[in-house]
Amino acid sequence: MTIENPANSTTDTTKSPTPKATPLIPLPPTPARALTLIGAATALVGTFLAWTWTNEFPGNLTVTGYPGGLQILTLVGAALTILFTLSGHPVRGLGWLTPGGTNSPVVLLTLGVLGTTGYAMGAISDELGGLVNLDPGAWVSGIGSLIAVIGALGLPVDQPYADDDPDPNLWGRFRHTLTAPDPRPAKELPSWLEILIIAAGFGIGLYVFAYGISTEYSELFIGFLIIAAFGFTAITRAGLLKRLSALTAKHRNITSTAAFVAAICFPFTQSNDQFALIGANILIFATVALGLNVVVGLAGLLDLGYVAFLGVGAYAAALVSGSPQSSIGVHFPFWAAALTGAAASLIFGVVIGAPTLRLRGDYLAIVTLGFGEIFRITMNNLNGNSGPDVTNGSNGIPNIPDLEIFGFNLGLPHDVLGHELTRSGNYYLLMLLFTAIVVMVFRRSAESRIGRAWVAIREDETAATAMGINGFRLKLLAFALGASLAGLAGTVQAHVSYSVTPEQYQFAGSVPPNSAFLLAAVILGGMGTISGPLIGAALLYLIPAKLQFMADYQLLLFGLALMLLMRFRPEGLVADRRKQLEFHETGQLDVPKDTPLPDGATGIAKAGA
Repeated sequence: MTIENPANSTTDTTKSPTPKATPLIPLPPTPARALTLIGAATALVGTFLAWTWTNEFPGNLTVTGYPGGLQILTLVGAALTILFTLSGHPVRGLGWLTPGGTNSPVVLLTLGVLGTTGYAMGAISDELGGLVNLDPGAWVSGIGSLIAVIGALGLPVDQPYADDDPDPNLWGRFRHTLTAPDPRPAKELPSWLEILIIAAGFGIGLYVFAYGISTEYSELFIGFLIIAAFGFTAITRAGLLKRLSALTAKHRNITSTAAFVAAICFPFTQSNDQFALIGANILIFATVALGLNVVVGLAGLLDLGYVAFLGVGAYAAALVSGSPQSSIGVHFPFWAAALTGAAASLIFGVVIGAPTLRLRGDYLAIVTLGFGEIFRITMNNLNGNSGPDVTNGSNGIPNIPDLEIFGFNLGLPHDVLGHELTRSGNYYLLMLLFTAIVVMVFRRSAESRIGRAWVAIREDETAATAMGINGFRLKLLAFALGASLAGLAGTVQAHVSYSVTPEQYQFAGSVPPNSAFLLAAVILGGMGTISGPLIGAALLYLIPAKLQFMADYQLLLFGLALMLLMRFRPEGLVADRRKQLEFHETGQLDVPKDTPLPDGATGIAKAGA
């Protein structure tokens, strides 16, 4: 009788090789690259020709030899396409552009150029009454961008197909064309050069943001969004963003300083006071979103009435800032008014949080939603008829005077280094100081023992309580801290807007601030991060402010954006490492394979271990 030793038995685990990924359009690499370069160069040349015959379309696209408006966006996209295509050839001195994906950034850039040019041609035809209003320059750029897309789709794919989908369909092949591997390890650079790269990155970011916010008509802003979205994704696929992120993580203090300096320079790049006012409002709502991030992102508490804390701070500051319509009739200096607003919101946060934070999940969300509505209704009723005359009811508290800090009147324009700093620029810089304080508080809190306890409560409150964490006390602390940060921002908002009214602080509405807007900013940007809510609030405020014709559909578009975000990037635009591991496959098994010991190996008994 023969007994087979299981240790000596072998199992055929050989897998069939994964099919090599092929381009979407079967072209040899060299002709595909040449076709891409020819198409991009043609689109670039077309921007120096007239795109239409009349000045009725904004941007003056009638001049030959001098691009303007949407032509500049196509020119920039075509130039970047040429550079990234040459980088993958490779051309000496351009290899640093593509440490990750080589050809997927080219595909994305060509799609961006085609989208921007196609949108411009469609907008011209729609506003002027037909394709007959397009001059040869528009056709040259349009055909060139189409040729570039065809050539880019014929370039080799950057990485093979995944093992779980070795033979994707046409849509799967197209999506795979846009993927890229992780960037290769970077060479060690001198510290001064790394700091210079960080400064250059923030300088470019400031220029792009200032250009986008200063676009004077909606057609140009939509074109900017198209090319910026595809360009940002292309830079990410190329690995440049990960390289920059590694440098910023290495030099955190330098990064914070560079970001602060770039933000200070913003009002000096704007010649229109309206655009500086948009920047000031973005900072106000970004700061409030960062405060909400303490509650939602760190502690995991769903607060649907958070905008009420912003209103408490604004009303408290308005009552003590010397407004003629204030029922109190006092005039505190600004530092005292700011502390009053923060303290009032802190007290409300504790009073509301103490009886409600023993609830969890949907029940807590419903209670906070009710608090937000109760605040708005109460402010309406404190009009002298339905209740005491404190807030003037629906009329609110108008005529809030401008601030004067150390003799510096923020309501008057001032000449700084040869540049006139307007009222909106003054309040922008003041709000920037408050934003820096909130960022510092958030970072210190998140990295502290309390911050780690908040994360533990967010992940599993029962397990955190079993480990000795006082969940109720720490949740109340998060609620109070978030409320006080919102109240601090509300004190500045009251002075920027000259008045506060109850209708400004709703759960949802077409005009921010509202709780839905703030929650969407946190989710869109990335919960638990610093830069995520800042970016999310900037996008959600800037886009409706520049596209006024979409105001009636703002809530619908918010919903669609969140649905797409949950489908394609549930961790948000800026995600921490924990969220990336939670929402994406990492290829790492939860339980290691149970493989037998090799011949001659000796195991370790439990007692021996």
